[in-house]
Amino acid sequence: MIRGIRGATTVENDKEEEILLKTKELLGEMVKENSIHLDDIASIFISATPDLKEVFPAKALRKMEGWTYVPVVCMQELDIQGAIKKCIRVMMHVNTSQKPEAIIHVYQERAVSLRPDLKK
Repeated sequence: MIRGIRGATTVENDKEEEILLKTKELLGEMVKENSIHLDDIASIFISATPDLKEVFPAKALRKMEGWTYVPVVCMQELDIQGAIKKCIRVMMHVNTSQKPEAIIHVYQERAVSLRPDLKK
C-alpha cells in the first residue's frame, strides 16, 4: 500500500546552500524515522513558499547518493496571508505495510508549529 509521509522545515535566508541543506536534512530524517528503503519510495512532492526563489529544493534530492531514480516534482506553496514564511514542505509517497498511525511525520525548525497534533 502507498502511504504519504509529511515533512516540513524552514530556512532563515533565501540562499541556495541553506535551502539545499535543510531539504536534505528533512528528507534524511523522514527516511530514518520511518525505516524507509529507497526502493520503497514511489514519488516525492516538494513545495516551497513564494519567498524562496534561489533554488528548487528538489535539487537537494538529486545530490543524494542513490536517489537518482526517485521521481520528484517541485511546486509553489499557496501564498496565504499569515502562513509560515520560508517554508519547504515534503509529501513522500512510500510503499509500506505500516498503519497510518505508525507513520512518523517530521517537522523541523519553525515548521514544528504546523502540525503539533502529529508530534511523537
